[in-house]
Amino acid sequence: MKIFLSFLQSEIQHPIAAYGFWAYYIKNGIKEGGHEWLECEEIDWAIGLVPQTKQELGQWKANAWGKSIEYLKKNNVDIFLSYLYPHQIDEQAINEIKKMGIFCVNFFCDNVRMFKTAPEEFKVFDLNWVPEYKAAGYYEKARFPFIRLPMPMWVDPKYRTIAQIENKKVSFIGSKDIQRQLLFEDFIKKEQNINIDIYGNAWKNESISSNPAMFSSFEVMKNQILFIKQYGLYAFLNKLKSRSYNPELSDSLKLFVKGKLDFEDYIKITRESNIIIGINRYPSFNYPLNQANTYSRLRDLEAPMLGACYLTEWTAGIDELYDIGEDIETYRTVNELIDKCQYLLKSASKRALLRKNAQNKSLKEHSIPNILQKLITYL
Repeated sequence: MKIFLSFLQSEIQHPIAAYGFWAYYIKNGIKEGGHEWLECEEIDWAIGLVPQTKQELGQWKANAWGKSIEYLKKNNVDIFLSYLYPHQIDEQAINEIKKMGIFCVNFFCDNVRMFKTAPEEFKVFDLNWVPEYKAAGYYEKARFPFIRLPMPMWVDPKYRTIAQIENKKVSFIGSKDIQRQLLFEDFIKKEQNINIDIYGNAWKNESISSNPAMFSSFEVMKNQILFIKQYGLYAFLNKLKSRSYNPELSDSLKLFVKGKLDFEDYIKITRESNIIIGINRYPSFNYPLNQANTYSRLRDLEAPMLGACYLTEWTAGIDELYDIGEDIETYRTVNELIDKCQYLLKSASKRALLRKNAQNKSLKEHSIPNILQKLITYL
């Protein structure tokens, strides 16, 4: 199969959340699956996520979709595979691509975090690739064609073995957010004998040099109205409350914070830690601070593929990916997290079993080649 990619590719780093890894994963996975990926190098797909005026976004869409259609008319392609947010979509252009006999498939992994229903813009696709268990209902209700498959994760074959040593550490790797902070604060209050090494962005309050945007009163009101329309009044009131709640890390938690990692250390710590912790809760104004929602994250695939002994937060659908207790372990509360850490730290044989089973399961059943075969079979 020849697959044209619109997967946030960009030659430069834009001031938006990390995105470059998606193209890296999908390109390598497509190649490993025996297929061919194509792209129009003239298009910067990530620019569509950069904050900009309505006019600038319109110019970007006209340029990106115009070049895409021009490229596809000159090249034989079977599937148009994208990772597009609703505002990046040009329905007319996609319909024109479909008329060429090209299947259009869109992957999106933040349905639960960002939406309460399936975005109307997604109905144009032949198939929506939906990874979140809780988001399936959105698409069923909207009657949009969809298939629920894991997120596209790829690891280099040189890391697809079990590490020969353990570093005797319990580790977490991930950027700071309020839900993760509160979980760890609760953990250290209840357990003083287990230290968790915490790595990732913003835990050490790294400053980002930028000039805050200045908005007129009219613009502020307009943005507030748009927020209420998208997320509701309840979420807006929670957003207002959150402005006054930004707790500092406790002195005890600061002792656990280790800072950011480069790629090689990231891999090494994931593979060699006695336990890798996963956290599936996330910040959202749609939920009370102490009752966070959850969904399975990319880490739930990456850590097992790297051969980690993985202990992650239970969320709906995680038991469809793995056999709990045989492939990975899960926790629902901080007390259960503590109990599972104590248990796994004492049992080298159990850790070894989890590493082996989870890596085998994730690489065989949840790999990109396997996912692509299911997509192709469906189409």
